[in-house]
Amino acid sequence: MLFHVYGEMAIYQWVAMFAVLGGLILLNEFARKTKLGGCITMFAVPALLTIYFVTLQIGNSMGLEWAVKNQTIVYMNGWFHYAKLYAALTGCIGFMMIKYGWGIGKQHWFKPFPFIIVAINILIAVASDFETAIKGWNCWFLSNEDVWLYGGWHNVMNGIAGILNIFCMTAWWSVYSSKDKTDMLWPDMTWVYIVVYDVWNFAYTYNCLPTHSWFCGIALLLAPTIAAVCWNKGGWIQNRANTLAIWCMFAQVYPLFQITSTDGTVASKWATLPTLYADGTLNGIVEGGSANADPTAMTVVSACALIVNIIALSYIIYQAKKRHINPYKEDVFVNQKYYKDAAARMA
Repeated sequence: MLFHVYGEMAIYQWVAMFAVLGGLILLNEFARKTKLGGCITMFAVPALLTIYFVTLQIGNSMGLEWAVKNQTIVYMNGWFHYAKLYAALTGCIGFMMIKYGWGIGKQHWFKPFPFIIVAINILIAVASDFETAIKGWNCWFLSNEDVWLYGGWHNVMNGIAGILNIFCMTAWWSVYSSKDKTDMLWPDMTWVYIVVYDVWNFAYTYNCLPTHSWFCGIALLLAPTIAAVCWNKGGWIQNRANTLAIWCMFAQVYPLFQITSTDGTVASKWATLPTLYADGTLNGIVEGGSANADPTAMTVVSACALIVNIIALSYIIYQAKKRHINPYKEDVFVNQKYYKDAAARMA
């Protein structure tokens, strides 16, 4: 098993995970269905949160107790979380510009924007994986968000998998608005890419966000995938950006929802630890040590991420050579039913 989800807290952990999954699916629908929903979710709420974050940073720099002890400052004040939030929001806004034809969103040269912003998001995670490997090679270290991390070959494998994953995105110029203007479609981003991305991203969260990965590694990845497979064919990347931005905003404001504190006390009944923490607690963990660590599962999921991305990229190269096409300028998966269903929705 990948997580410690047994015992008296198991019911809370499972209910919370499914609640996050359902909430993200519903909020994604609210954001994508109408301009008003999208503007509230991706403009109004982030603007208010930015004011809140800036206020916290000013108060923290002044040593004010209400800011210093605020849960956002204590648990989510690292560069990664802010970078991920605003990179995801940038993607959401750019995707809205394409689907509604706002400003440069209707220009052909802007079409590679989805590829660029996704690549940036992946590189942020790759940098985090390599940073974890360097800081904690086969030993524990305490991150600046007060999370005990354990680095090693798993981070290296998954970092390489993330780089390969960027090149598994094909047909960079083939993005469109749907007929009903509810979605930005990328038809060539079929189930092949969705699967290899989900495996890689799960491994990333499992490696570098271990105390959060029950939610951001499972619920957050399932939400856009379920929508893309069941009713929003071709819209996976928009679903992914929307749900990621929504989750990041929530987690940045209320991290105690999923936090296990460094002294071993669980700050919420929903907090869930992966099997990296061998006995399901933080007992015996010290900087530079390896007690109570079991990186086996991290190694397995990272190896899987690397393998599936190598297979996907190899298939793309094979198809490109077979059909004599540039896979980044032309569609690769044109014979797949998923591609055909997505293409049928194009305006």
